[in-house]
Amino acid sequence: MNTEVLGKPRPPRQRTKNMSPTSLLRLAASQLSPAGRRSRLTILIYHRVLSKPDAMLEGEIDIAAFDWQMDVLARNFNVLPLVEAIQGLRARSLPARAAAITFDDGYADNVENALPVLTRYGLVATFFIATAYLNGGRMWNDSIIEAVRSSPEPMLDLSSLDLGYYPIARVDERRETATALIRDLKHRPQAERRRLTEGICEIVGTELPASLMMRDEQVRDLCEAGMGIGAHTATHPILARLNAQEARSDIVLGREYLATLTGQPVELFAYPNGFPQRDYTAEHVKMVRDLGFKAAVSTAWGAGTVDSDFFQLPRFTPWDATPWRFLLRLVLNYRRKTQLA
Repeated sequence: MNTEVLGKPRPPRQRTKNMSPTSLLRLAASQLSPAGRRSRLTILIYHRVLSKPDAMLEGEIDIAAFDWQMDVLARNFNVLPLVEAIQGLRARSLPARAAAITFDDGYADNVENALPVLTRYGLVATFFIATAYLNGGRMWNDSIIEAVRSSPEPMLDLSSLDLGYYPIARVDERRETATALIRDLKHRPQAERRRLTEGICEIVGTELPASLMMRDEQVRDLCEAGMGIGAHTATHPILARLNAQEARSDIVLGREYLATLTGQPVELFAYPNGFPQRDYTAEHVKMVRDLGFKAAVSTAWGAGTVDSDFFQLPRFTPWDATPWRFLLRLVLNYRRKTQLA
């Protein structure tokens, strides 16, 4: 009898035969993102965490969904504060299945709904905040959503703005109208976008909410809870639509406001809208680097590697509605190696 053969360990297929699907996915994640020099970093993006589902905001999750998503993350991944995760990636010392959580823009529900969940699971997130909308402001896209939501008419007549007519008798029509208007206006010059947004709000004529974004004290609450704060410009412009001086000024204004507010250095930056070459260019990458930020994140999908441009790290939003699919997409994201020039 060949005792040498008997003494050999079983091949991986035998060892995994009786493993649960979750354990198999966790094993796959460890193989795709091992510890050390071959490690990869998945960075998740969130914007809002609603108190309850909202038919006008189908792309945003509610607190119940956020709770089970954080449970999946805490159980299956090594979730690190983003600044530590980036340091580990640079040093090739990340643990297996490394992940980080980020929020963009500065919505008040991040503090009211997301923070208690993060705290319960012992997770740290980084919040990239557009400072011009703190303390009662409202982002232009939210102005459009809320104006369309609150219009008392079944038809929205925007012909005076050369934007046409939109049926809004049903909630699905209102949602589709808001989406279409946001898509139309998003990449227009900032002054034109502001003019049209204000015009839409004037035509509707209803009072819009002034409590969507954080207040200064809520930003400080995040800091006191151990969360990270990152810069996201002051006015959330499409940087590629500004001249170099305007872009630099908006980045600096946002960073300085947050540093003064928190009393802490602001080392990380998120490009508004964040799609490479469309929303920002190589000029802005150099600008952010020259301003002394330690790293920056985009909205290009994929996982960061030691070969990534640390001033264009990829992020992504898993949209799946069940824990199993959510976990699967997180695992598959490690396969997406995004290299940005």
